[in-house]
Amino acid sequence: MTNILWRPSAEQIANTPVEHFRAFVNERFDLSLQDYPQLHSWSVESTADFWSSVWDFNGIVCDHKGDAILNNAGAMPGANWFPGAKLNYAANLLRRNDDGDAIVFKSENGDQFSLSHAQLRSQVASLSRALRAHGIVAGDRVAGFVPNMPQAIVAMLAAASIGAVWSSCSPDFGLSGVLDRFGQIEPKIIFTADGYHYNGKTHDSLKLVSELVEKIPSVERVIVIEYIGQSSQGANGQGENSHGEKNEHSKSKLEGRANAIGASFEQLINDGLDSPLITEALPFDHPLFIMFSSGTTGKPKCIVHGAGGTLLQHVKEHQLHVGLQTDEKIFFFTTCGWMMWNWLVSGLAAGGTLLLYDGSPFYPDGNVLFDYAQSSGMHYLGTSAKFIDACNKAGISPATTHQLPQLKSVLSTGSPLVPESFDYIYEKVAKNICVSSMSGGTDIISCFALGNPVLPVVRGELQCIGLGMDVQSYSDKGQALPVDEKGELVCVKPFPCMPVGFFNDADGSRYHAAYFDRFDNVWCHGDYISLTESAGMVIYGRSDAVLNPGGVRIGTAEIYRQVEQFDEVVESLVIGQSWQNDVRVVLFVRLRETIALDDELIDKLKKHIRTHATPRHVPARVVQVSDIPRTRSGKIVELAVRKIVHGESVDNLDALANPEALDLFKDRPELAT
Repeated sequence: MTNILWRPSAEQIANTPVEHFRAFVNERFDLSLQDYPQLHSWSVESTADFWSSVWDFNGIVCDHKGDAILNNAGAMPGANWFPGAKLNYAANLLRRNDDGDAIVFKSENGDQFSLSHAQLRSQVASLSRALRAHGIVAGDRVAGFVPNMPQAIVAMLAAASIGAVWSSCSPDFGLSGVLDRFGQIEPKIIFTADGYHYNGKTHDSLKLVSELVEKIPSVERVIVIEYIGQSSQGANGQGENSHGEKNEHSKSKLEGRANAIGASFEQLINDGLDSPLITEALPFDHPLFIMFSSGTTGKPKCIVHGAGGTLLQHVKEHQLHVGLQTDEKIFFFTTCGWMMWNWLVSGLAAGGTLLLYDGSPFYPDGNVLFDYAQSSGMHYLGTSAKFIDACNKAGISPATTHQLPQLKSVLSTGSPLVPESFDYIYEKVAKNICVSSMSGGTDIISCFALGNPVLPVVRGELQCIGLGMDVQSYSDKGQALPVDEKGELVCVKPFPCMPVGFFNDADGSRYHAAYFDRFDNVWCHGDYISLTESAGMVIYGRSDAVLNPGGVRIGTAEIYRQVEQFDEVVESLVIGQSWQNDVRVVLFVRLRETIALDDELIDKLKKHIRTHATPRHVPARVVQVSDIPRTRSGKIVELAVRKIVHGESVDNLDALANPEALDLFKDRPELAT
């Protein structure tokens, strides 16, 4: 296959957990599975045996596994996994109690410290004790308005140890965005840092939290993590912030109800450091996380994920697809408002070391994450496809400026990784690594398709379908499509990380409408894809953003792949505009500074798209804009722009990182003719 960019060596394959797992399965069931494709086929044909084997291979910590693996296997939704099991998510992430690094943290302002597994376990035990003393019990909601820092993980695991339900969002959210999320789930406790650092500036969080407490009556206690006043002395250090100013922020700035001000996070940790770790063994489907949809087209959906399904899916992905092993260091650039934070944290269950970074990935320059990779000895570098594309356009070349001998893989998600970004990684980052483009979502808190260290990397493709996931491409009529034909991403058999449901959706109607109304008894994910000859996947965009000029379905990613090859184009966004009883393709481009869109560049863009795609892909209008709106996790919002272009209003602007950018698309004269 001419598009293969990398193949693992026989030695590399032999040392992967997925190879050890294949041998484990062959011995257990007296099979002779020879390779990954055969292993995957078995995993979806014998789905109960597969997930039971993942449980045992990882040594899931539990009080009871139960005798049954899967009841009501033909129902989606309605399948019941491990109905007799009793376990605790936190107990599985805290099974180590030694001096090895559990978490290494670095802040944009230079602060850096680490927690050993023993220290992490001790802090979780102490905070869990304090939450119990306050009256927190299983099922209560605990919220985090926190940067991506170790204290956030401690707080989440303390809540999970009790069986409380954790939900978090990034501190750069505005008041309405936080209320749209936390207001729906009525938390009893809110953890907040006093502020955060981003792009060379220090931001206060306490004023917003004081307003938030006034508007959410359920909040009984706010626990404040001291952060922006710290020096490099570490988690409990005192000193000056990055501007040399004394820390003037304090819990007294919270002017809400008098009883809402609790002890500081540091005080609660230090008051019970000798406490034993107590974890509640709870049913497999006991709620663990509440995740939120982006909220760009309405109030965010509150998606409830169970402890057992989340744990089992994450250990499968970390070990069998990433290849994570004990003491290896895994990083993902994420905030606490993106599901990749939850995904990353579960790496503790595989004995890995989590590398956290809080701040801008481009401050002071675009090398900051590669600097961190070098200084930490990073094995797995995770980031967004947009970041990789931005590095490419900025001419960043870590292969010539950094030493990354331990790097095994670059993980990418958030949007499809375009073929040119594959080229960039192998040419400018590192050659002998596995480039793993991943796709799934908040809806399943994991992936449908992702990487694999035992398979070749094919340019422009996600390497494989996840084990245990029976993914197909469906036509509009619900028929499975052959290789290379575009259709809807569906999963036709139950999997353990399907949501428990939506919060406050007693009859399950909203949950059913979100995923199961399109095709009966089949999960329809909303991505427009094709499966490939190499058993991988290509993603063409979200189904609801698919263009339909002249009745021909076109995925937006097909156009992005062509347009963003141009050095003049920083990024782009494409929509379908209703026009004369049809749909015409409109392309918006953000160009490099000092470059203006002219007829010559428009002609070049159109000719390239026509040559490398089809005439149907050629935009009817090309329009220059100075910014493109995106969610806080970096995804461009095609649907919101389409609404603006058609004169409709966009709700929940707080879901956007740069809502002011929408004004650039209003009443454009180029779109009136």
